[in-house]
Amino acid sequence: MIAATHGVRGLRIAHLIECDGPGGAERMIASLAIELQQAGAQNLVILPANGEGWLEQQLDGSGVAIEHFRLDRPVSLACARWIADVLREHRISLAHCHEFSMGVYGAWAAWRARIPHLVTMHGGRYYAERLRRRVALRAGTVLGGQVVAVSHELARQLRRELWLPASRVSTIPNGVRYVPATHSTLRDELNLAPGDRLAVAVGNLYSVKGHRFAVEALALLQTRYPRLHLAIAGRGDLADALQRQAEDYGVGGRLHLLGLRGDISNVLAGADVFVLPSVSEGLPLALLEAMLSGRPVVASDVGEVRTVLDDGAAGVLVPAGDAAALADALAGLLHAPDHARELGRRATERATSGYGIARMVARYAALYAELLTGHTSPRQRTAVTAH
Repeated sequence: MIAATHGVRGLRIAHLIECDGPGGAERMIASLAIELQQAGAQNLVILPANGEGWLEQQLDGSGVAIEHFRLDRPVSLACARWIADVLREHRISLAHCHEFSMGVYGAWAAWRARIPHLVTMHGGRYYAERLRRRVALRAGTVLGGQVVAVSHELARQLRRELWLPASRVSTIPNGVRYVPATHSTLRDELNLAPGDRLAVAVGNLYSVKGHRFAVEALALLQTRYPRLHLAIAGRGDLADALQRQAEDYGVGGRLHLLGLRGDISNVLAGADVFVLPSVSEGLPLALLEAMLSGRPVVASDVGEVRTVLDDGAAGVLVPAGDAAALADALAGLLHAPDHARELGRRATERATSGYGIARMVARYAALYAELLTGHTSPRQRTAVTAH
């Protein structure tokens, strides 16, 4: 990675995001900023003043600087001016904004500070239904920035819904640094017997993650696999609803809500199969981590998932929101352990070759260089698109 990112040495890069909880975008920022810092760049992360503090904790001791913004109303010119002042104070060379709010405020601030910027969008459902938000995000891009999508499907959506030419939208898949656990304590933690089977999902308990379909699939498999358990690592408002759903289906004792976990490698190592039941995704980090752990995967065919799983060669794809298909796919893997192990092996090879952290960081470093080189003449800038 050092050779691929040598051009970032000495750059001053600001990363801006509107929230700092343990989500995929925040985890990606932590990895990117730390890797760039180690490659010789000076990084600043601008976070909300009233946030959770999770992302700041991840950056502790890395050398990455932190500043906190306050956004107390939907439209705040004072916030944008404050961000612009911070960019100047830290002598930032380039602003890397993430998600909608900072895609707007950060873009405006970067324009005021006269530096290039880019916006990485990790998903699209939360802005696409509101015309005002689409117009605001497009305006941020028109100020001279580049939009980066984490999946090709999201890139197509952004071009269509923000009325942007292809040259303004790049695709850079997420990447992860992952060290598999050699032993897992999860099964002992859950008091599972040797003959019990365990499916694991990782993701915050939001409707878009589709955990209700995984619970329904667990219920559908009661007769065929009465010793199958489902563990979900994540937190969110749907915890009680999922537990009630499991109780209503008669599988309450086999659903385990693990809450927020800092030991995902340990959790994955205890699984017989990994489940991604989402109804919408960009490119989920949890999927990449599961693949690198060697777990066989059953995943909804959404976002970039089909591409990551090599059209089903490295995992089983099912229609989103189809609990019956999810149950059948799980049963197929549990019934054929040799096939499941082969899928796990292919998944590891696929993730290692295409979705490591070094590859992602190198792609962003190349895009930074393009933006900085072409800042005085935006029309001559060439989009850097990962294929």
